[in-house]
Amino acid sequence: MDVLTQLALGFQVALQPINLFYCFLGCLIGTMVGVLPGLGPTAAMSLLLPVTFQVQPVSAVIMLAGIYYGAMYGGSTTSILVNIPGEAASVMTCLDGYRMARAGRAGAALGMAAFCSFIAGTVGILGLTLLAPPLVGFALRFGPPEYFSLMCLGLVVLTFLSSTSMIRSLMMACFGLIVGAVGQDVVSGTTRFTFGTMELMDGVGLVPVVMGLFGISEVLLNLETKIDLEIFKTKVKGLLPTLEDWIRCKWALVRGTLVGFFLGILPGGGAVLSSFVAYAVEKRFSPRGDEFGTGMIEGVAAPEAANNSAAQSAFIPLLTLGLPSNVVMAMLLGALIIHGVTPGPLLITQHPEVFWGVVASMYLGNVMLLVLNLPLVGMWVQFLKVPYAIMMPVIVLFCLIGSYTISNSVMDIFFMLVFGVIGYLMKKFKYEAPPFILAFVLGPLLEYSLKQSLLISKGSFGIFVTRPISAVCLGIGLILLLIPLVPHFGRKRPGATLESED
Repeated sequence: MDVLTQLALGFQVALQPINLFYCFLGCLIGTMVGVLPGLGPTAAMSLLLPVTFQVQPVSAVIMLAGIYYGAMYGGSTTSILVNIPGEAASVMTCLDGYRMARAGRAGAALGMAAFCSFIAGTVGILGLTLLAPPLVGFALRFGPPEYFSLMCLGLVVLTFLSSTSMIRSLMMACFGLIVGAVGQDVVSGTTRFTFGTMELMDGVGLVPVVMGLFGISEVLLNLETKIDLEIFKTKVKGLLPTLEDWIRCKWALVRGTLVGFFLGILPGGGAVLSSFVAYAVEKRFSPRGDEFGTGMIEGVAAPEAANNSAAQSAFIPLLTLGLPSNVVMAMLLGALIIHGVTPGPLLITQHPEVFWGVVASMYLGNVMLLVLNLPLVGMWVQFLKVPYAIMMPVIVLFCLIGSYTISNSVMDIFFMLVFGVIGYLMKKFKYEAPPFILAFVLGPLLEYSLKQSLLISKGSFGIFVTRPISAVCLGIGLILLLIPLVPHFGRKRPGATLESED
């Protein structure tokens, strides 16, 4: 009953005209970003992050969250009609979705993708609504040692689930911690890595870093890549799936939703890994598993359900523990901190309007996305024809304006360009950005928790192993670090599997 009362408060916030507008705007931009290949939700959120500084925190998070889960919907359109995933979480939808389009069933594939996204997304929000309050009660037992160990575990899990080498991911995490340490020590006031430069006293800003890593680097990559968008010319009709389609997809929908929900909560899980795992699980359990890849509608339903369910459940660790499970959540964490709102166990009591307002807006956003994606699919197909020669300069302009207007500093533009080149080189040489961003955002919190813990224990590191929750987190982290050293298990870790599939 208390949850229903709080949820009613959330709907009062979410139904305010200004918040409805930002929810719709986020869903619209998210769908556009999902449709367009080459520009993912992370890049779009980094571009629009400065725009949110002038609005209320709840409106800002509602819009940014809408971009994220909206991109999950839009990605399927490009995958089915063009055979190019709009964003990484829609890769598996290409396999059967495009085959269905070639067989004249583009409408059924698009319709099933939209309905599965809606149902799985709604189930994910329901899970967030029901699980978050009890998790908050559990999280209140956490002190600085538990938070330090949990953040360490989060970084290790993210590197363990990386699609590239774990050593490279750990290197990126260390690089992120170093960049996050630039500036003044929050406890002693000592300056670090500033090289006598006044502009570095406050550290490197999140916005120039993410704009460079995800915005400028995408532009640089697209300059050397020719994307041939050959839209399969077919009349999109029959968007409503038939009864037979629903019967075939019912277990794919259930399994995909469950897989996505649980993997979305895990650090490093997220929508991308969920869609890969859901497709593999469905191929294993479906009676038509051998025919996957030839245009099976179950092959569309499972990954689309998984990536939307994961997009919603990823908010659980962020809003209850204050720990981002992927790079998008890390950016939302940064946005909340910039707005003066600290995510964590106290968020639900100190800022109930933010917590429940965002949760309620997700219910509304899912309905908006269903309306945006089914009747307007023809409009999104036309949107694919916007030439990249126009789009890329616009992205660069957004990056320049966004970086400069934060503090009217030319140095921020310099940082953005530097990290743009770094992001470009990272993608060229297969070094992943998520461990870097997560470590960069968590670095100051990690350091603060470490110092608080040592102050409590009077300098003894034993506090991290004598407290049960902290010891369990560190133990799991240590096991994950050692697993790649065991040849049999090392070959079976998720990152190694994805790498071999590439």
